[in-house]
Amino acid sequence: MIVVRRSIAVGFFGLLLFGLATPAWAEDAQDGQAGDAFVVLSGPADVPRGRLVGDLVVFHGSSTVDGTVNGSLTAFDAPVTISGRVLGDVVVFNGRVELASGANVTGDVVSQNDPIVASGATIGGTTRRVQTDVNWGAFGWVSALAWWLAVSISTLLIGLVLLWLVGPGATRIVDAGRTRIGPSIGWGLLAFFGLPILAIIALVTIVGIPLGLGVLAALALIYTLGYTATAWIVGRRILRPSTPWAVAFLLGWGILRGLALIPVVGSLIWFAAVVFGLGALAVTIWRARSTSPAAPAPA
Repeated sequence: MIVVRRSIAVGFFGLLLFGLATPAWAEDAQDGQAGDAFVVLSGPADVPRGRLVGDLVVFHGSSTVDGTVNGSLTAFDAPVTISGRVLGDVVVFNGRVELASGANVTGDVVSQNDPIVASGATIGGTTRRVQTDVNWGAFGWVSALAWWLAVSISTLLIGLVLLWLVGPGATRIVDAGRTRIGPSIGWGLLAFFGLPILAIIALVTIVGIPLGLGVLAALALIYTLGYTATAWIVGRRILRPSTPWAVAFLLGWGILRGLALIPVVGSLIWFAAVVFGLGALAVTIWRARSTSPAAPAPA
């Protein structure tokens, strides 16, 4: 770990020197003056036989060392072939490392893959592997858990606010989900797929662009409302009517969020809950408008 950190520091320090140096300094480095760092951003970083350079850093390209590197050799994305001497460590983050017969590395050899060491090549330190690929799979369960927590908190808060605002009228949602199952599913499918299609059609026309953008922005909230409506229906159907509404909702919400932890099944449950909840809300709104007393005609 210390070798890797030191190599990274050498690499970026070398890059800084490369950016501040004059073209004449770069030409001297190519001539291999003793003690000069040799930094290559892209291309071959070769040290011919009989040449001596200081720390050798290559960011992208290749490196062939037939001469002597009086320091460390650090390659970020380059194959390295050594037949001369490296009086320090060799660190290669991405690329093949090959030590030909007669090569001599006085320090450690750290690379992504095991180096190819020919008979007669010597390594004074140890040979180790460095892990350069990020194992995203190890973070999969963390991101999935974070997403589950975010959705859980959002649906919990939105559901509680929805039921609090609806008040006694929340029982109508349960009645729609109990007595109008078919229409709830049908209207829910229509809303689930129809709203995005409507938004896309609206975006095609200049006049409908604000409507399309508004619908697309509201889809997450609309789907969440449908999900929480199903949670409310499930909880109220399990518990007695005398149970407080918050307890009934929490029960249904807990069941849905628990099922959401099951791979594949959780996604199907989410889809079904959103569709059924949207349909139940649509039927409830339609019933409320149909049964409301007609407004008196103006005199």
